[in-house]
Amino acid sequence: MTNPPLTIALLGAGGKMGCRITDHLKDRADYTVLCVETGERGLANLHERGLAPVPRDAALARADVVILALPDRILGAIAREAVPLVRPGTIVMLLDPAAAHAGELPARADVTYFASHPCHPSVFEQFSTKEEIDDFFGGTHARQAIVCSLIQGPEAHFALGERVARDIYAPVTRSHRITLEQMALLEPTMAETIAIGLTITMREALEEAVHRGVPRAAAEDFMFGHIKVALGIAFGRVNFPFSDGCTLIARYGRGRMLQADWRTLFDPASVRAQTKAIVSGRAPDADSP
Repeated sequence: MTNPPLTIALLGAGGKMGCRITDHLKDRADYTVLCVETGERGLANLHERGLAPVPRDAALARADVVILALPDRILGAIAREAVPLVRPGTIVMLLDPAAAHAGELPARADVTYFASHPCHPSVFEQFSTKEEIDDFFGGTHARQAIVCSLIQGPEAHFALGERVARDIYAPVTRSHRITLEQMALLEPTMAETIAIGLTITMREALEEAVHRGVPRAAAEDFMFGHIKVALGIAFGRVNFPFSDGCTLIARYGRGRMLQADWRTLFDPASVRAQTKAIVSGRAPDADSP
């Protein structure tokens, strides 16, 4: 006997992430997706897919899993309205750790909180088709890993949450089980606060070279090639080191660009300040941890 379809209430179904999830699940026999959406653009996105919205409270009453595909700044407020309406034993799934880590979820002991986030396609992965190569985000054509965390709830719910995560982020290569605190270390701290901050600095460096007279095409070819070789060396993917001159001048550059205590961004108080900043929309104070 086959199991009945898993009923998912998808809040924010017509948004950016909601549409990705809807596209993955809407035609599958093992899921019943109840699309909850109120925004004009989101409703239009659902209409384009031949889908009709379901009233929020009706969807929540039927759901086995509630997916909060919502912006971080409003997720907590909506969760405080929605979670009291779900049945005991419902899995409430987040697509980002920020709201949970910042303490934005309402306390309710008889529901499960589960978080999952995509790793996105690796720069070291070999893709063969143009569709895979152009899928920078992942979850459409390019395969990717994911991370998952059972924040609270019975152990059996980890497997169920991971199954949903694998399906909404497919194609998935592997799933890593980590804690909520570890997920917050990865995002925002490692991936956004630091890596994206440095990536934006690289783009600004390219623009500065162009501003100072280097032809854009030359600057782009030089930057993009050097990014690839630098990643290969720094992450041990090639069997040769940076040159002595490169090592010397990179150390000088890091000393000019980075605060000496930048690793304190990983301290628990700092990570908490970062997740609270994301859900509030206000950057941490300069003197925050």
